Amino acid sequence: MGGVRILVVQPSTIDPIGRLGDWLADAGAELDVVRAWEQELPELGDYDALIVLGGEMGAYDDIDHPWLSGVRGLLSKAVTRNMPVLAICLGAQLLAAATGGRVREVPDGPEAGTLLVAKRDAAAEDPLLGPLPLTPDVLQFHTDEFTLPPSAQLLASSPKCENQAFRIGDCVYGLQFHIETTPETVLQWAADSPHVAAAVRPGQLDPEHLEEFHAELAETWRPLADQFVRVAATPPEQRTASRFLPLA
Repeated sequence: MGGVRILVVQPSTIDPIGRLGDWLADAGAELDVVRAWEQELPELGDYDALIVLGGEMGAYDDIDHPWLSGVRGLLSKAVTRNMPVLAICLGAQLLAAATGGRVREVPDGPEAGTLLVAKRDAAAEDPLLGPLPLTPDVLQFHTDEFTLPPSAQLLASSPKCENQAFRIGDCVYGLQFHIETTPETVLQWAADSPHVAAAVRPGQLDPEHLEEFHAELAETWRPLADQFVRVAATPPEQRTASRFLPLA
């Protein structure tokens, strides 16, 4: 799908766009990656969609990371414009905070590992999550969770954290979990954050398991990247959150 420009806001060195970037590029998108801690955030006018990735900081850690307020502001503008958004982990928490939700520590400790989420009934006809399996594979690695913004539709849950995926309007999505990782990224996170890695089930950080898991992750989630590019390429007046856009 040529001609689609996506602004990718990367809040941290530890969570690059990874394989998700490859899937989006293969679908025809042009990615402009901005490292939020060292680059000025651009205006949205030159872009068709916005992606905000994860990071080790909290959604309200503005004192140590003053640029966070700018990312929340950018997400708020994207929602107002009904621009397609894919916000991942910290990105989803920033999206929730920018639109009336709250971010807080997970009461029972970190959610981490190669796990599953369960689609809610509302996801059945969602343009992005509708075609996915009922319980898709995801990578979890977080200590905070969010409450839903008032206007959000819950699309997926897990036993530990109910709010795993949500949509605002037709095309703004927040995902608490990760789909962009590589095995190397996950192992680095585990080394950097042993208190979070301690929540991972035995064997899930074995390199062989991570390779097999990421192959399954790609099979499950690559179609979502294709569909996101199609949503971004669709004129706003033709979008709808209640039907699938054609895959070909």
